[in-house]
Amino acid sequence: MATYIVGDIQGCFEGLQALLRKVEFSPINDRLIAVGDLIGRGNQPLETLDYLYSLEDSFDTVLGNHDLNLLAIYAGIRKAKPNDNLDTLLASPTLKTHINWLKCKPLALMADQDTLVTHAGLYPQWSVKKALKLSSEVSEKLHSNDWKAFLANMYGNEPSTWKKSLQGAERFRFIVNAMTRMRFIKHHDELDFSCKTSPDLAPDHLTPWFNIKNQKLKTNQKVVFGHWASLNGNTKLQQFHALDTGYVWGQNMTIQRLPSGKIFSIKYQD
Repeated sequence: MATYIVGDIQGCFEGLQALLRKVEFSPINDRLIAVGDLIGRGNQPLETLDYLYSLEDSFDTVLGNHDLNLLAIYAGIRKAKPNDNLDTLLASPTLKTHINWLKCKPLALMADQDTLVTHAGLYPQWSVKKALKLSSEVSEKLHSNDWKAFLANMYGNEPSTWKKSLQGAERFRFIVNAMTRMRFIKHHDELDFSCKTSPDLAPDHLTPWFNIKNQKLKTNQKVVFGHWASLNGNTKLQQFHALDTGYVWGQNMTIQRLPSGKIFSIKYQD
């Protein structure tokens, strides 16, 4: 039995199937975990969610920014954009089932006893235990009757710095931003959303979150994340594994096998 963690799928169902065939994934014997962004931009969102939902207990995922965007569209808070490529999903009679299913997914989970999975990464001030606790706070809101109000207050770039004293909408907004949108940090602990390039092309005052020393991360712990396609899967660090390799942009889809840590990829297929 193996656990596989797959990078951003983004509605690319045929690519996902090709990758799972390559690693000989068996829903009966194996477990599949996704780093979030199950849909968004790819042209097979309905097929993707139908398949992942059908895996039942053999599949789990964290929520990415595109998944939250779908929830916000369903709640009437946002309008779908053409490049979201969600038309078939939004018109499907199974949409409500998928929405209720996604609402039950966390922002962070453990793939094994030492491997944290989040969409964007681990904020440098947080321990793994803290990230899981904060994820649970958000999950509680998504499960509540006022989940639409939560989503309505979710958008925005402020506050950009974490404080334990944060409460209400500001607290939840920071948690969501750190776990689903984070790439660069400025001034040691402030989230920056202005830059999406590879670190080599970023301004000098910006530092990738994984290059900031996290005093609360144990040496045996690893963080697996997606979201940042321009990294092309390379953080240059053993503790941090980037799995978004830009399949939806015509590059590769990547999966990691645990416990070995071996990486497998397939190239984009038209």
